Amino acid sequence: MLYLAIKAGISGILVALASEVARRYPGFGGMIASLPLVSILAMIWLYRDTGDPVAIAQHATATFWYVLPSLPMFLLVPLLINKGLGFWPALAAGSVVTVLLYVVMNRVLMHFQIV
Repeated sequence: MLYLAIKAGISGILVALASEVARRYPGFGGMIASLPLVSILAMIWLYRDTGDPVAIAQHATATFWYVLPSLPMFLLVPLLINKGLGFWPALAAGSVVTVLLYVVMNRVLMHFQIV
């Protein structure tokens, strides 16, 4: 249980750091948020827990493919906000589009037996 709390604490600190930096320097905060910190941490935790490099390779491959459908959200949300839509509706629209793209990507990946 302590190990899980340590993993959660380290991961949470990184997210908090990115948001705090973004308050003063939005561009720099965005750069920190774009770093694959969560993926790197997940691979570290997975390797520490399993010692299985094949599982790491599968995780990294799946992460690559599942990042792609999330990218349009980072264009859609600012576009909608700049067009006058409020933050919460823009975020909701971006999230809905992302979920739909995840469903499409999942079907494509399963069809081609990639993940």
